[in-house]
Amino acid sequence: MLLRILHRTRYRYHGSIDMAQHMVHLSPVNTRAQTLVSHVLRIEPEPAARSQTTDVFGNLRTFFSLQSSHETLTVEADSLIETRPPEALPDSTAWRQLGWEKVREHFRYRAGAPYDPASEFLFASPNVPRDDAFLAFARPAFKPGLPVLQAVRALMERIHSELRYETASTEVNTPALEALQQGKGVCQDFAHIMLGCLRSLGLPARYVSGYLLTRPPPGKPRLIGADASHAWVAVYVPVPAEARATAGAEAPAGAWFDFDPTNNRCGWGSPGEDYVTLAVGRDFSDVSPMRGVIQSGARHTLDVGVTVAPPDELEALA
Repeated sequence: MLLRILHRTRYRYHGSIDMAQHMVHLSPVNTRAQTLVSHVLRIEPEPAARSQTTDVFGNLRTFFSLQSSHETLTVEADSLIETRPPEALPDSTAWRQLGWEKVREHFRYRAGAPYDPASEFLFASPNVPRDDAFLAFARPAFKPGLPVLQAVRALMERIHSELRYETASTEVNTPALEALQQGKGVCQDFAHIMLGCLRSLGLPARYVSGYLLTRPPPGKPRLIGADASHAWVAVYVPVPAEARATAGAEAPAGAWFDFDPTNNRCGWGSPGEDYVTLAVGRDFSDVSPMRGVIQSGARHTLDVGVTVAPPDELEALA
């Protein structure tokens, strides 16, 4: 599936900004389920300095600075991505036998044990603290001996069925524990809650930011800018020893599996062909689409518009 994504951010300042520095995560990455065909980042006014780097999680990020007076700032990312259907969750004998407790024990600290990079996603992060409330919510899904992927799916289904998706019920900085307590939120909240639950059980999990192709109501046209960013979770599972022995020395040490509690979908590589992965991190604070500092006390208004659609639909609307 070929998808074009337009992500437009516009700041209007109530006064003049003398200097600003910004960091954006708006360039999709290549994964087992998608290939980045093209990406253009337009910035107005033109930055005095601009550079692109790869962060510690493998995300592409762009830094830019504005060193002249301005009253508006527009950043538009235009990306073309080819997505592929994700693989189903593994159902081999080796994977079925891998209980969630075995995964937890794999990551339990032992002196002299080899380092596993996924272990950094076990700990509390700025938006996902450790708390017994997460553990209590997760426990019913993690029955003793249950295969890890089956248990994670059960947790995803529980979040999807017991928490209510409600637009504007939370803010971008609403604590995950507050969203869990009130029993409602948006995709960012559901992802943070699921991260808290998995980490409380000793399972490494990371935040995934991206996009999801949405369909307009029957008989209604697609509206430019009417979509939004999306968020879900990926959990890491080490490859069972039996499977590695069969595959030989080139077998990977483990794999990340994607789970979307908002839409109750999962897969190996992404939750679906209609998903696009933008960036991964410990939580939203690592992959905020745009953040920065400005030299001024001016207030501002912010408009964000996202459109995800097949390229020909966007060309027809242009």
